Amino acid sequence: MKGSNTDLFDPSTEMDPLYSRGRSSCSDGDFGFAFNDSNFSDRVLRIEIMDDLPDNRSDGEGCTSIADWARHRKRRREDIKKDNVAEVSLGAEEQILSCNQSDMDDCVGCENQDEEGEAMIEELPSGDEAADGSESPWSMDCSTVVRVKTLHISSPILAAKSPFFYKLFSNGMRESEQRHVTLRINASEEAALMELLNFMYSNSLSTNTAPGLLDVLMAADKFEVASCMRYCSRQLRNMPMTPESALLYLELPSSVLMGDAVQPLTDAAKQYLASRYRDMSKFQEEVMSLPLAGVEAIFSSDDLQVASEDAVYDFVLKWARVQYPKLEDRKEVLGGRLARFIRFPYMTCRKLKKVLTCHDFDHEVASKLVLEALFFKAEAPHRQRSLAAEETASLNRRFVERAYKYRPVKVVEFELPRQQCVVYLDLKREECTNLFPSGRVYSQAFHLGGQGFFLSAHCNMDQQSSFHCFGLFLGMQEKGNVSFAVDYEFAARSKPTEEFVSKYKGNYTFTGGKAVGYRNLFAIPWTSFMAEDSLYFINGVLHLRAELTIRQ
Repeated sequence: MKGSNTDLFDPSTEMDPLYSRGRSSCSDGDFGFAFNDSNFSDRVLRIEIMDDLPDNRSDGEGCTSIADWARHRKRRREDIKKDNVAEVSLGAEEQILSCNQSDMDDCVGCENQDEEGEAMIEELPSGDEAADGSESPWSMDCSTVVRVKTLHISSPILAAKSPFFYKLFSNGMRESEQRHVTLRINASEEAALMELLNFMYSNSLSTNTAPGLLDVLMAADKFEVASCMRYCSRQLRNMPMTPESALLYLELPSSVLMGDAVQPLTDAAKQYLASRYRDMSKFQEEVMSLPLAGVEAIFSSDDLQVASEDAVYDFVLKWARVQYPKLEDRKEVLGGRLARFIRFPYMTCRKLKKVLTCHDFDHEVASKLVLEALFFKAEAPHRQRSLAAEETASLNRRFVERAYKYRPVKVVEFELPRQQCVVYLDLKREECTNLFPSGRVYSQAFHLGGQGFFLSAHCNMDQQSSFHCFGLFLGMQEKGNVSFAVDYEFAARSKPTEEFVSKYKGNYTFTGGKAVGYRNLFAIPWTSFMAEDSLYFINGVLHLRAELTIRQ
């Protein structure tokens, strides 16, 4: 065997036929010709097929879509995992290898391989056999052996593909030395098991439907055939994905998800959901009905188009309250699963205060999250970029900024001697480039004297309409007919000192929805502002400051 000392169960490890003479058409590692052929087999596999429970009828049979497959698979993931343990783990040590005398008697006609030919033998069990099977400690309640299949197998081929069969044939127990081995399966698993066994010889499957491939994937997981899991995963990835199928892939039993074999499939499902629901404003009701796995996939994305991280927090909280009415369940899901997808460092301080008093979060968890966010906000910009870069390569993305509709700001508030706030807005060079020729970008809201304000950066024509230039404006959010008098000052960091230099001062009495500012903040054309030697971009970042004071 090639590479037998490297990875026996790696799908890239192929087996060379010992005798390939006369079979030049057989590709390297393809033993399809030997499947159920007594001339190339050293054992007989007896498959006892049990009657299914009423809610577990054949999953792939008659299913034409993912929806059909999902509806037929009604058992919870925990039940499936439990069944796998009962039928596989225990069987590998004791009962699945049912090499008792009655089994040997049933297969007495199998001793003469030459006389049997190569046809698969299908038997109907006698009443005694059915009774014995139903009394077995590993059989399922209300299940009986409805029929039996026997086929010839090659233990080296199966053992090379599967740790399950390797242990089965090499554990030194009495059963491993017998020529006849017995597996007991549910009727719903029969078609998938036959496909799986054929794959272990030929490295190919005859089924090409999503439900059929999913059934084989489940069987391959149960019998630890990693190469088949990878094959099914690859085939499913090549099929058109839907929200329904993507969610189904994410909710496969954890034993499947734990394997590297299907990781590319689950990654593709996450990417599909994140891309489909990127603009959440268009799909709010649909996202509200998604299960936990779907919501996690969406909010793990850096490309999520949302107004701000405050909006992410509000939506996650709303979703959790709908999906988990019980407070204890909600606390567990929010603290243990969803909190890591909310990027608290990019939330406003005003919203972070609400996190601390939110009863949906455990107080300890909330305190830790808010404290971490505040420490990040207090870091110098270069340190923030460093923390974000460190997490870019990790699963935790809490310090990585999304593509927010409203740009995050840093705000310092003062109550005395006058009500005042200082607001810092940073814009990357590429963000400014995208403003040309008539774009604008808005900041997150900040508050002064109980009123909400925002900054907006524009690319516009100067007042004489002779050239484009950079403008900065201050606006007050709609609050009825409130009148609010404010002194304001705009400043920007400038080379060579890199200190803030005042660019414009003014005062304005705001009413709801009004904005004021300066069309050409730097008194230069757009081309000069964006030039490589521009005085205002420091390491590719434009640093702006607005100081607001309530007029006495």
